[in-house]
Amino acid sequence: MPEDHGGRRVVVTGIGVVAPGAVGTKQYWEMLTAGRTATRTISRFDASQFRSRVAAECDFDPVRAGLTRRQIRRWDRTCQFAVVAAREALADSGVLDALRPERTGVMVGTACGMTISLDQEYAVVSDEGATWLVEEAHASPYLFDYFVPSSMSAEVAWLVEAEGPVGIVSTGCTSGIDVLSHASDLIRDGEADVMIAGASDAAISPITVACFDAIKATTPRNDQPQTASRPFDRTRDGFALGEGSAIFVLEELGHARRRGAHVYAEIAGYSSRSNAFSMTGLRPDGAELSAAIDDALDKARVDVSGIDYINAHGSATKQNDLHETNAYKRSLGKHAYTTPISSIKSMIGHSLGAICSLEVAACALAVEHDVIPPTANLHEPDPLCDLDYVPLVARERRTDVVLSVASGFGGFQSAIVLTDPDRRTP
Repeated sequence: MPEDHGGRRVVVTGIGVVAPGAVGTKQYWEMLTAGRTATRTISRFDASQFRSRVAAECDFDPVRAGLTRRQIRRWDRTCQFAVVAAREALADSGVLDALRPERTGVMVGTACGMTISLDQEYAVVSDEGATWLVEEAHASPYLFDYFVPSSMSAEVAWLVEAEGPVGIVSTGCTSGIDVLSHASDLIRDGEADVMIAGASDAAISPITVACFDAIKATTPRNDQPQTASRPFDRTRDGFALGEGSAIFVLEELGHARRRGAHVYAEIAGYSSRSNAFSMTGLRPDGAELSAAIDDALDKARVDVSGIDYINAHGSATKQNDLHETNAYKRSLGKHAYTTPISSIKSMIGHSLGAICSLEVAACALAVEHDVIPPTANLHEPDPLCDLDYVPLVARERRTDVVLSVASGFGGFQSAIVLTDPDRRTP
């Protein structure tokens, strides 16, 4: 049993995904297990002036996804992703008829909020940056919503008329784990029976690309965009920016069982730490990430020998992949060498606040299907990253306990444990 909160346990009963290369959970899982990459040359704007011109973009048609033209006009791309993913998760769970508004909540995570709309609106009101005193009369009437990311949570809440806890979690690149942890705590503590929770980011814009260019965090492998993201490979040289959303229906286990819901996985434990060291740097020993892993496993009551799969942060930067490898060795000891690990950022890029929720979706599907997605583009393993990083080809394996981890700017380190609530033995 995971950590006791009056016996209340939290399970995933619905998943919705908007991802590079796949809109929809079924297509997403098929893409990941096939090892297909969605990274390409940036097409959403002219990126010719930038050092890194590679990204994993979503082929997202909002009209085909069921949004009205008014919604498209009003909502930033980040919000569009979240609403579409939430609709899929709700339909997948079949929970709508069982919802009580006062016992239903919404939590959405994001790192960058409404970046694209803010970028575009600033260009309009400043006459492409020519004027210091902007002309607010030219701004969109929805500009306030773009400034306040919680407007996205409100839009999702209105889908289900949620009257319980509704809010936003923004902790950078760990947001997608942290938001699920917070939503799970609300269920465990009795504040809600159902939470619609996950993360969304659509930040492939000039301002974002420029920021990562400045610190040389993104890959300059512009002549090979499909293989540019190379986690744990000797030739890795930075991450590929991404975008997307994954939203989940989380339920108290008894609530789910009473209505006969299909359960993908249980959220059994989670933890977060800060390295208090650097805004962008990581200590090579991985001590803080290791501490988050240890605490998450302890809360889930899982021994390191029981981990069947680790979904890595695996950003493909030189320092992150080494830091992460050392964290696994520190926490798992000898089991680190026999535990399969992979990074799906090799296929869908790094969508900042959204990526961890997309990774948790992959973890829940791994528990569901007993398949581990591969690390694409891993042809020349770094000798310093000498663990089993599941190169190139998916692997069939009984997967009852999955660990997913994340590192974020600001020194944030988070970990979450998903289990099969029926098959695993604590």
